[in-house]
Amino acid sequence: MEEGGQKMNFNSESYDKAQHAIADLKSAVYNFLDGSGISMTNARIGRRLGIYHGHKGHEGHISRTILAMLEADGVIKQDLSTKKWDIR
Repeated sequence: MEEGGQKMNFNSESYDKAQHAIADLKSAVYNFLDGSGISMTNARIGRRLGIYHGHKGHEGHISRTILAMLEADGVIKQDLSTKKWDIR
């Protein structure tokens, strides 16, 4: 695998850790929403779980990305008029 003109070795242990971390985040967000019994915004979910981060001027990208993954999985949905997320 090459990146930026340099050969990179594939590290399956690091890959596995990253995939487990994503799965754990998705599970935490899903369980939090399911257990709350109410719809919530990205900001509220992210702040309550301590994952409302990003780079300067772009806070909330981590939680928003996880929400988009769960939406693609078909397990949560967003009400576009209120911007709140809920279980399908």
